[in-house]
Amino acid sequence: MGDTRVYSESTDMENPILITSFPGIGLVGTIASGHLILELKLEQIGVIESKLLPPIATLFEGVVQPPVRIYRCPELNFVLIHSDVPVHPGIAYDLSSVILEWAESISAKRLVSLAGLTTFEGKKRVYGAATSEEVLNEIREHVEVFRTGTISGIAGSLMNECVARKFPAFALLGETAGFNPDPRAAAEVILTLNRIYKWDISTEKLIKEAEFIEAQMQKLAEQTQMQEVKEDYHPMYG
Repeated sequence: MGDTRVYSESTDMENPILITSFPGIGLVGTIASGHLILELKLEQIGVIESKLLPPIATLFEGVVQPPVRIYRCPELNFVLIHSDVPVHPGIAYDLSSVILEWAESISAKRLVSLAGLTTFEGKKRVYGAATSEEVLNEIREHVEVFRTGTISGIAGSLMNECVARKFPAFALLGETAGFNPDPRAAAEVILTLNRIYKWDISTEKLIKEAEFIEAQMQKLAEQTQMQEVKEDYHPMYG
């Protein structure tokens, strides 16, 4: 863990919620947290740096940013960890431990992990799982309870670390086919946060993005189907 460090200003908040998101299935969590950053104009207060992360610097309007960043939202009393890069399974537990140590240092009251869940049912439900029955009861009426299965990647290791430390946490898993970025699933995750915490964060931009992607996918499907029809057509001459 000596290779992984959190560099952060004071959150200046009392018992904030800590929201985390890392690239995963359908990029659901990453899209959701990216939307929170832009929609709420969140202030960046820190970064997480590690020699174990991919050697990548991301750019935003020409300005270099470390790939794992920390933001705060005093108005809604939450802190957000947003990552532009996936976390290798080999370092997931070390990174989770560092995140939990930092969460305890800022007296966070809950950790909320945003991620995706692959299904092939074409729905956009949000599943929930928690580290205890008490925490599960806080979200039960707002989610489909994820009764049996696994949470993979750092979203899973964060939950395990929270259980080990008896740190209250829950995961919101947006249902997605998982093949493409899914802003509609991300929008549903944010709407679920709205219901749980009585927030009013707009998802209008995400819905428009989803409609654009869906239209493009439909157009591609139609073009593919037309091409297949052409290839199957064999004219006869006599």
